[in-house]
Amino acid sequence: MDTGYLTRQALWDIRRTSPDTAAISLEQDVGWTYADLYDKANSYSNTFLAYGVEPGDRVAILLYNCLEYWAVYLGVMQIGAIAVRLNFRLAAEELEYAICDSDSKVLCGHCSLLHRLEGIRHGLPVNAYFALHDADEHHDSDEREECPQWATPWAVLEGGDSRSPEVTLPRSDDGAMLMYTSGTTGRPKGALWTHGNTAWFAAMQVMQWQFTADTTSMVTGPMYHVGALEDIALPTVAVGGHVVILKSTGFDIRWVLELIDDHGVTDVVLFPFMIYSMLQLAELAEFSLSSLKRIYSGGDPVLPWAVERLHALYPHLEFTQVYGLTEGTPVATCSTSQESWAYPEAVGRPMPFTEISLHDDAGQIVPPGQAGEIWIRSPVVSSQYWRRPEDSASTFTDGWCHTGDLGVQGESGLLMVVGRKKDMIRTGGENVYPAEVEDVLARHPLVREAAVIGLPDPEYIEVVCAVIVPDAPGVVDAGTIVEYVREHLAGYKRPRKVFFTESLPRTPSGKVMKYELRDRYASLDTMATDSLDTVTTVQAKKLGSETNVSGTD
Repeated sequence: MDTGYLTRQALWDIRRTSPDTAAISLEQDVGWTYADLYDKANSYSNTFLAYGVEPGDRVAILLYNCLEYWAVYLGVMQIGAIAVRLNFRLAAEELEYAICDSDSKVLCGHCSLLHRLEGIRHGLPVNAYFALHDADEHHDSDEREECPQWATPWAVLEGGDSRSPEVTLPRSDDGAMLMYTSGTTGRPKGALWTHGNTAWFAAMQVMQWQFTADTTSMVTGPMYHVGALEDIALPTVAVGGHVVILKSTGFDIRWVLELIDDHGVTDVVLFPFMIYSMLQLAELAEFSLSSLKRIYSGGDPVLPWAVERLHALYPHLEFTQVYGLTEGTPVATCSTSQESWAYPEAVGRPMPFTEISLHDDAGQIVPPGQAGEIWIRSPVVSSQYWRRPEDSASTFTDGWCHTGDLGVQGESGLLMVVGRKKDMIRTGGENVYPAEVEDVLARHPLVREAAVIGLPDPEYIEVVCAVIVPDAPGVVDAGTIVEYVREHLAGYKRPRKVFFTESLPRTPSGKVMKYELRDRYASLDTMATDSLDTVTTVQAKKLGSETNVSGTD
């Protein structure tokens, strides 16, 4: 299988049979048909070729969510080059690292984002920049929209021949996309996707969820992330359906629901915090959502109260929780509606052609009910980390991806994610899995959200700490939280410290950034604990949660 499945054969067939069918829409703006998408992708491909881009060269994409993103991505792929999808939130130093590490030859970006490169441009390997004018909605008011004089106008990129480029189609094991991980510790690593990874992932989703030309999917994240391009959107395009994308700022759940009704959206990705916002919306009943068939959610499990309310309000709706990671298959497991309603803490069973296995530190399979590192094997596991042979060797072995996540297979046979290996708390000689404590805290009627972290302790190595988002300030105190956990779990699992905050910091994929919580509360926690029973309560300032980019890594 080669990339022709996505960029030549599939798009050509759809263009020939349904050229006027809507392919991609940007919110309510006039979108592109399949003929538009096909012609644009070809124009960009031929311009890249004219600028000396060859198979295997890297082309960086520094764009906000827009229609052009799709044409650039497909245009790069079909000539055998590798698309480097850059996070537009990164600072100049972070962008410099990714662009230099990937040795990108060409960069396509929005004008306001290109200005961020002004001070580092002369140290970059880029030979040509293509600048796309911003719409006002795409950037902060203090950023300039004027394109840098050193960048080539976007019209030049669009001026290429719209006929299919005369190139040999890439092979299945050729590189297609390079995405840099969040980099919670040290420098980010570039996960390399092949054309086979890309085609297989689209095919697996089509098989699992039966996407057709009647599917209208909507994605709510930034398109540099797999959760907003490869997840549900790519398979929708592959079968001739319609994709609706959000702009990159100003997320508003009311607007999302309005777009679902206006476009007749059938499938939508909503991260957990979006679902919470939706269910707490006073005017929710004003939206019919009659077209909606399925909600997908991931990043973190949706809290049980929200799953129950969602089921009560929309019993006909399919709700599936998913689990995965960029380098190890973005959707490796999923749950059915029945499984989601019955086991909201679970992330389901393996996708088609996907294997899941749980292992101890020695690499041995753990027995059912015992926590182990999640290993994933599928046709979508990345081939390598870019120019990181040691990291690649430790993460990818015999087709398996060692995820670093800890999971348990419950009696139901469903996978439950209980945390990261590095998030596991070692306290007083015992292992505490944060997800187990978080599950208990989520049941408390006055707790809206909770995250559990470990903080250093001179005697016990680490102590369990709870970061609580209460329903309202002052409605619950630390002592109540500790006693509530003590009623449900062993004593060593109860929080020794409790912190209250207004929100939890999250990645664009909805995951709580526990490393940020650890950094923040380690610096706030200046009071020493006299004993294990001491509870320190700190009322913290609101933590920055990046929820302004298409809703949300």
